[in-house]
Amino acid sequence: MAISPIGSASAIASPLGVSPTSATGPAKVEGSGQGFGDVITKALNSVEGLQNKSDALSTQAATGQLSDVHDYMIAATEASVATELTVAVRNKAVEAFNEIMRMGV
Repeated sequence: MAISPIGSASAIASPLGVSPTSATGPAKVEGSGQGFGDVITKALNSVEGLQNKSDALSTQAATGQLSDVHDYMIAATEASVATELTVAVRNKAVEAFNEIMRMGV
């Protein structure tokens, strides 16, 4: 199983490439024409794909069709970390929303 490289430092500095909201409308991802909702949808689909891969490999491991158990362990860990990150981001978003709702006008 090949491990993909992290990438350049500029990719780490701006992982989503999101520009701030302007007076003309919502934030857009630079160069792709995608909005924030599209980026979130793509990220959630990615998490779902990781979970589906982990489920398929676990079935193969249980039936004895999987030759390398470490492939399942890696996929399960990736799915677990992605799910934990998604939950953490969701919790922060809910916390931010509640904070905004408490603000006085």
